[in-house]
Amino acid sequence: MLQFKITITLAIIAFIALIDAYSWQGIKTMLRNRSVKAYQAWSRFYFLVTLASVLVFIASYWLPGLEGNAILRVYVSAFIFVIYLSKFVWCIFLLVDDLRRLGKWVYHKVNPPKAKTTESETRITRSQFIATTGALVGGVPLIALSKGIFKGAYDYRIHRVPLFIKNLPLAFEGLKVGQLSDIHTGSLFDKDSVHKGIQLLNAEKPDLVFFTGDLVNNQTSEAYPLMDHFAQVQAPMGVYSIFGNHDYGDYMRWENEEAKKQNLADLIKVHHDMGWHLLRNNHIMLEKGGSKIGLVGVENWGDRGRFQKFGDLDMAMDKMQDVPVKLLLSHDPSHFDSIVSKQQQYNDIQVTFSGHTHGFQFGIENKYIKWSPSQYIYPHWAGLYTEGNQQLYVNRGYGFLGYPGRVGILPEITLFELRRA
Repeated sequence: MLQFKITITLAIIAFIALIDAYSWQGIKTMLRNRSVKAYQAWSRFYFLVTLASVLVFIASYWLPGLEGNAILRVYVSAFIFVIYLSKFVWCIFLLVDDLRRLGKWVYHKVNPPKAKTTESETRITRSQFIATTGALVGGVPLIALSKGIFKGAYDYRIHRVPLFIKNLPLAFEGLKVGQLSDIHTGSLFDKDSVHKGIQLLNAEKPDLVFFTGDLVNNQTSEAYPLMDHFAQVQAPMGVYSIFGNHDYGDYMRWENEEAKKQNLADLIKVHHDMGWHLLRNNHIMLEKGGSKIGLVGVENWGDRGRFQKFGDLDMAMDKMQDVPVKLLLSHDPSHFDSIVSKQQQYNDIQVTFSGHTHGFQFGIENKYIKWSPSQYIYPHWAGLYTEGNQQLYVNRGYGFLGYPGRVGILPEITLFELRRA
């Protein structure tokens, strides 16, 4: 473990040094015609930022008391990522200019110019133009990703979705259903903003609320500071929840298998103590006005990477009453893509509610464009989809993971209104 930490530390410091050494050439190019005082000021500022990045990273990763602070490490990592992604973009422009000048040098070696030419010092050179353009373009991710951290992370948006369902009993017409997904309590530190998001949901007075998995990042203890807040999510017909891939504790090392089992047992208790009804490969009947519809909840099932395949629809629907409508809570939308919509025996599941993708926490979404890198991994990654007589809704997530912010794809609270098709 110690050797691994040393290797990671040296690798990141080497990456920082390499990017800074190359991008410094761009600084020198841009300052070519500036005064000595300006050159010295920019030099100091540039290398102070580099030194600060290295020292903050080392402190968060090595100092006792700081290395165990998950939130600090997330934000330090984000700080380094944002700055050096921007510098990396800039370096691409500098590389293009270096290749241009190399090509020009080779050409002149092969075909020497008849007369020596000099570029005017009173106008910007081509290299200065490319370096300046690269700096401006590199500033775009710096500004966007920084804004995503300070503003986008808790900028909750309500998505109102009319949900037309065939054979919906008349008693359920107009029923309001809220959905939360991917809370990731281990990443959330702004309790006031989290509470405001919960108030947004409660103000809509939903009849029913679904939570579609990933309450924590790795371990149950992450949920304790926010339990009182999420316990305030209430609805007359109940709050129903399932597990997501992060809830099982599979992404961290445990002292032994018993500790991991106890962690899961503790998380089950958290759901119970918050008043949420946890569904684990089982179902319940929702009753209203003498009519019933079925609600099925399964364990995580994903067909990408090493995601768990614990979901068992046959077990969940065993001995289920014959009802006109069946709704499914399943964390990963690939479950719908690979199983629910493909196998005939599940054709009577009218709507599946999922999350998991977070919409990549990055993209463009307006009335003209809907794009995210997530779409290259998941064909169904955000919003409502229809496949034959079945529907899938993928929630964009309430929290965040890894990058502590959101750009373009904002945190979501969904409010469905059930309607008869």
